[in-house]
Amino acid sequence: MAKKSKQMRAALEKIDSTKAYSVEEAVALAKETNFAKFDASVEVAYKLNIDVRKADQQIRGAMVLPNGTGKTQRVLVFARGAKAEEAKAAGADFVGEDDLVAKINDGWLDFDVVIATPDMMAIVGRLGRVLGPRNLMPNPKTGTVTMDVAKAVEESKGGKITYRADKAGNVQAIIGKVSFDADKLVENFKAIHEVMVKSKPATAKGTYMTNLTITTTQGVGIKVDPSSF
Repeated sequence: MAKKSKQMRAALEKIDSTKAYSVEEAVALAKETNFAKFDASVEVAYKLNIDVRKADQQIRGAMVLPNGTGKTQRVLVFARGAKAEEAKAAGADFVGEDDLVAKINDGWLDFDVVIATPDMMAIVGRLGRVLGPRNLMPNPKTGTVTMDVAKAVEESKGGKITYRADKAGNVQAIIGKVSFDADKLVENFKAIHEVMVKSKPATAKGTYMTNLTITTTQGVGIKVDPSSF
């Protein structure tokens, strides 16, 4: 614990908490100040001036990062017949129907993404209390309720991320790993930033992005200047 505190202090000394860095500077600092013993994830966090209680100010979606996330996603697909075979051929880790529902209800959760064909949502709905709180419930808005299961599986395996504003207007997303080249992290950061800018609700008032930071797992939050993109 003392060693970690010392590392944290050393990281803090390199970061000016009163300054908003350019995206390139922030990425470089995030890599430089990382002290995790593993290949830590790099994350961005937006604080948006929106009211998610209003239907037209809810922000949710999915996108494929140009350089992926560096994370291997375990994909589960609810499908039957030809669609089940398509999912398997595309690389899905688990494919099934009621058998998977029973397994999940028994406590099994060794997967990261859940995809379903529309006709399977009746049985997937039984898992709402399990999947919902974990943000795993398939949803058309994130492309996880679809007949094109092959594409959905391939995208999930290839760096697809989902994002959603919480009740306070916070949006968090992984943009890669510390081991990524800085330019690849910058490219991923710029890609999601473009999506966030385009997602601004027409009815949102005042400053849309009130805070933007980048950090690594166990790392220090570094402020980013949105105008530097």
